[in-house]
Amino acid sequence: MSTSEDSLITTEVSSERTGRSDRPDETVLAARDLDVYYGDERALASVDVEIPEHKVTAIIGPSGCGKSTFLRCINRMNDQIAVCRVDGDLSFHGKNVYDDDVDPVALRRRVGMVFQKPNPFPKSIYDNVAYGLRIQGFDGDMDARVEEALRGAALWDEVKDQLDSSGLDLSGGQQQRLCIARAIAPDPEVILMDEPTSALDPVAASKIEDLIDELAEQYTVVIVTHNMQQAARISDKTAVFLTGGKLVEFNETAKVFENPDEPRVEEYITGKFG
Repeated sequence: MSTSEDSLITTEVSSERTGRSDRPDETVLAARDLDVYYGDERALASVDVEIPEHKVTAIIGPSGCGKSTFLRCINRMNDQIAVCRVDGDLSFHGKNVYDDDVDPVALRRRVGMVFQKPNPFPKSIYDNVAYGLRIQGFDGDMDARVEEALRGAALWDEVKDQLDSSGLDLSGGQQQRLCIARAIAPDPEVILMDEPTSALDPVAASKIEDLIDELAEQYTVVIVTHNMQQAARISDKTAVFLTGGKLVEFNETAKVFENPDEPRVEEYITGKFG
């Protein structure tokens, strides 16, 4: 990669993310020979990857390469698509999430998800955060848990005096942080994010990026993003999917952006295609 091209991306690669680089890479999610089909169309092809605990893993690649399909496999959101078929293994702490004895609802309690567009419920801020807890029959201190989740999503100070107001009245960035609070309220282990800043203005997106860095202290974060600069800024590891649903490179983020092993990855990062 040339010096001029290199500087476009690598200047924003962070080498220190609040000490997470010192942690051992304990695998929390692992795919082995993972194939996904929508009818006869193969969306993912023989994906092998190990995602480490308490770090941010970014998934990048051109449109239609299988990024979101892979993300939805992790908590079995693809189960809702009738023509979808999943072959191979995708394990969570060593247990294949597609085994017959795995309850998808129970899985999603441990693997939360935040979508591309903020999608708060037409309820109060408080009830948005409490929703999942009530569904699960939580019988602890609801007020304390709601406050903890809103603090965890860096939203408490902005909304603590308006918890009875509709979540739909918040700004777009606040709505997305409300959705993050809703996702973390049940205390999951993994948070999946599918382009969580793509619908936000730069200031709101920057707040979400800062929040992701903080969340990785407690959770494993897997984020799909089209923004390569964002991936370079916020992630510890980066997975690059290219055409045909193939994972062509997975490594430390600095390695992927500064000295990728695959020539196709360098071409994608430097804008030669995609």
